[in-house]
Amino acid sequence: MTKEERERIISLVKREVVPAVGCTEPIAVALCVAKATETLGCQPEKIEVWLSANILKNAMGVGIPNTGMIGLPIAIALGAICGRSEYQLEVLKDVDDAAVEQAKAYLASHEVNIQLKPNIIEKLYIEILATAADTSTARTVISGGHTDFVYIAKNDDVLLDVRQDSEEQEEEADDSWLSLRKVYDFATTAPLDEISFINESRTLNEAAARQSLHGNYGHLLGKTLTRPLGKGIMGDSIFSHIISATACACDARMAGAMIPVMSNSGSGNQGICATLPVVKFAEENHNTDEELTRALMLSHLTAIYIKQSLGKLSALCGCVVASTGSSCGITYLMGGGYEQVCASVKNMIANLSGMICDGAKPSCTLKLASAVSTAVLSAMMAISGECVSSTEGIIDDDVDRSIHNLTKIGKDAMNETDRCVLDIMTSK
Repeated sequence: MTKEERERIISLVKREVVPAVGCTEPIAVALCVAKATETLGCQPEKIEVWLSANILKNAMGVGIPNTGMIGLPIAIALGAICGRSEYQLEVLKDVDDAAVEQAKAYLASHEVNIQLKPNIIEKLYIEILATAADTSTARTVISGGHTDFVYIAKNDDVLLDVRQDSEEQEEEADDSWLSLRKVYDFATTAPLDEISFINESRTLNEAAARQSLHGNYGHLLGKTLTRPLGKGIMGDSIFSHIISATACACDARMAGAMIPVMSNSGSGNQGICATLPVVKFAEENHNTDEELTRALMLSHLTAIYIKQSLGKLSALCGCVVASTGSSCGITYLMGGGYEQVCASVKNMIANLSGMICDGAKPSCTLKLASAVSTAVLSAMMAISGECVSSTEGIIDDDVDRSIHNLTKIGKDAMNETDRCVLDIMTSK
């Protein structure tokens, strides 16, 4: 692999693996509001919000950090009051009790309108129109990625406009330069000093899991697995520790704890899922630091590769993708080579391809627990020489075609599922 190829991959990973505080969909909305407020130069009297269905779905039922509240209104108000766009996905890290009270008062006295953006193809789309008391306005648009501003304007003065049509977006999202073979070769052969930055994902996500044990977050799945009942049923094993650590971090994040995590492809849960199973296995399997670093890179880059063709948001739960990455990392830590890694990917796709995304919420921890359980089982099968064959379901002999079969279903075939899920959620 050439130095230029390595540099391109490193740039991709550094762009997609970043710290985040809170669920990234409402946080991205708060980021867009913060930028609009900064552009306006004063606190808005009125905020109008237009969202794609997938953003709305993922922002309805999740806790907002340090507020004890869920949903978009409080995130929008905080974005206007104390959000700082320079913090990116940590835009609300300055939130304190005083800011929360100000945000509540703002919602009681100001107009905040939230609605679906009609006729939008992009699944990740946020548009904010902030209006001041003197009727001056600021409009900001995020599209394609959770921090990707494509339009900024103050009144009639356009400050940024890099909006693209759907054809240009498809060309930009082209992942043909990547393959699982390239992902594996990069992760296992790149100079260690070039990829050691990925260890920050371990630092942040392990800290989130530990902190979760000191609170009562979400459905307490992680803590339940560490209690006598959990240990009695699951056993005190690598397997149970992997599930518990992953669930702990997700419990805290979905409940709105002010805990930063390292995200993957715009999702904190995906970052957790791509990190903690690999870390816990390496710790208890006594792998070397270098092996863990390479396994983490393999896990995160595999998830990024799959998301390149799936898209940032879809009807397919993101933990399917992230846990496929962690299965690859665990397979490598078990001593597996490229063929075994391919087998683990196929085993994962054969199992989890139908898991729907019904929004970000506390019960996401159950899905992560299911996904990482399957990641371990798939790796064990692969190391034992067992692989789902091309005569079974959507699996192809070629691993990259198997991946694209999965992403085709998630991106295209499940669009009606997405609409049905949103309709159910908004009709309750």
